[in-house]
Amino acid sequence: MALSVPKAPGVAQMLKDGARMYSGLEEAVFRNISACKEFAQTMRSAYGPNGMNKMIINHIEKQFVTSDAGTIMRELDVEHPAAKLIVMASQMQDAEVGDGTNFVVVFAGALLESAEELLRLGITTAEIADGYEKALNKTLEILPKLVCHKIEDFRDVSKVKEVLRTAIMSKQYGQEDFLNDLVSKACVSILPDEGTFNVDNIRICKILGSGLTKSEVVRGMVFKRFVEGDITFAEKAKVAIFSCPIDIIQTETKGTVLIKSADELLNFSSGEESLLESQIKAIAEAGVKVVVAGGKVGDMALHYLNKYKLMAVRLNSKFDLRRLSRAVNATVLPRITTPSQEELGYCDKVCIEELGDTTIVAFRSEGKDSRIATIVIRGATDNFMDDIERALDDAVNNFKCLSRDGRYLPGAGATEIELATQLSAYADTLPGLDQYAVRKFANALEVFPKALAENTGTNATEVVNQLYLAHNTEKGKNIGYDIEADKAATLDVTEAKIFDLYQSKFWGLKYAVGAATTILKVDQIIMAKRAGGPKPRQAAGSDDES
Repeated sequence: MALSVPKAPGVAQMLKDGARMYSGLEEAVFRNISACKEFAQTMRSAYGPNGMNKMIINHIEKQFVTSDAGTIMRELDVEHPAAKLIVMASQMQDAEVGDGTNFVVVFAGALLESAEELLRLGITTAEIADGYEKALNKTLEILPKLVCHKIEDFRDVSKVKEVLRTAIMSKQYGQEDFLNDLVSKACVSILPDEGTFNVDNIRICKILGSGLTKSEVVRGMVFKRFVEGDITFAEKAKVAIFSCPIDIIQTETKGTVLIKSADELLNFSSGEESLLESQIKAIAEAGVKVVVAGGKVGDMALHYLNKYKLMAVRLNSKFDLRRLSRAVNATVLPRITTPSQEELGYCDKVCIEELGDTTIVAFRSEGKDSRIATIVIRGATDNFMDDIERALDDAVNNFKCLSRDGRYLPGAGATEIELATQLSAYADTLPGLDQYAVRKFANALEVFPKALAENTGTNATEVVNQLYLAHNTEKGKNIGYDIEADKAATLDVTEAKIFDLYQSKFWGLKYAVGAATTILKVDQIIMAKRAGGPKPRQAAGSDDES
């Protein structure tokens, strides 16, 4: 009879073999904090206009070279449960505002680093979390008073340019003025009179070759395709959009046709052909000049399309079909029928253009009521164009937020130092132990001007000292770090027009504190045994024994 070996008492008794458990300050809390600190440290060097790029090679060996925190985290596939919480907070910031993802990660890391020092002093995690919550509430109370710029009229391109410049500058330092011009024009041109601005209405088309300065905004849509038939140009065209292939219609049910003679065979074939011709003729007689298909265009159909001088474009993506129908104001038809006038779209110009060695089909709307704008990016490498796309994406999201709430805070570390100054004064009025946590919260805010200075190559301590000196004066609340100076220097950000979106800071602070307090309140990590079979085989020559 086999001898049963009893399990050790405690949690191990309840769980399957292979389960692991970490508990207490040393094993759980400090372990979590150190993982998050490492993660935040990685992101910190990518913060600001002079942030360093990271080279990421993801699980399918695709390479990314970027300083955009959202992309880095998406491609890294973070495993550690505590670091994952910070990534989730950052993703929420991306969904809510579309910018400021790095802010959340860096600040949550700084808060946890400060918490570690307090834990070593013997302050409990509950008191630290309480102090952080108090500091956050006070911060959100102070924040509206720091607003230094407000946009009332977001149809004014010059005013929009002033505020979007900072968002682009943090990703593409040196190219910001040119890109700012593109985005501002594109966003303002499609802003609806009623309702909200939709980010999806700004499309980006990347075409290899030439240089960034050859990029342009096209009112309408651009596709990297060639037309199907011989007609390559249509002006003031009515557009019919079909989500089905344009070909001889297959019947819904299977049937067998019994043909007894050659004449019957000829009649059968010509019947199919004449039916197809009558359908295409009816479409042409409705005044249509451009036909867009969601599937293949058959040879016979192409012959008739050419015969009736119809331009044919094939789009494989159903999302592209939907966007195009929005752009030309057409209805997508599920089968080949003669469209009514209400179902037809209108486009000023549909033509083929060549950019470098890439052929594109452009649907251009010259009028004021264009609903979609496409920014055509040119560049020497795919990596470079991807990075430009991320910068433009941030700027478009910024525009979406400013169309809802046009308040802006001083940038370049000015808001953070002003908050730190006021929170330190607030901490002195608190009687309990949470005053230490509030003071540490204020110190954690210094991480942003420090990161900006370190990434630029200046002495961070000197920069922070100068900022504190300036903010202790009456008129100093808009003084930020001068990134273009050779040595540590400050400047008035309202004159330099360096503004941060109010919404971005508001949600960033909320999500970062939420993630940090959640991680601090974890005192046990219990990991069940992983599902699945044996471990995958190691590569030949690998000495990994674990």
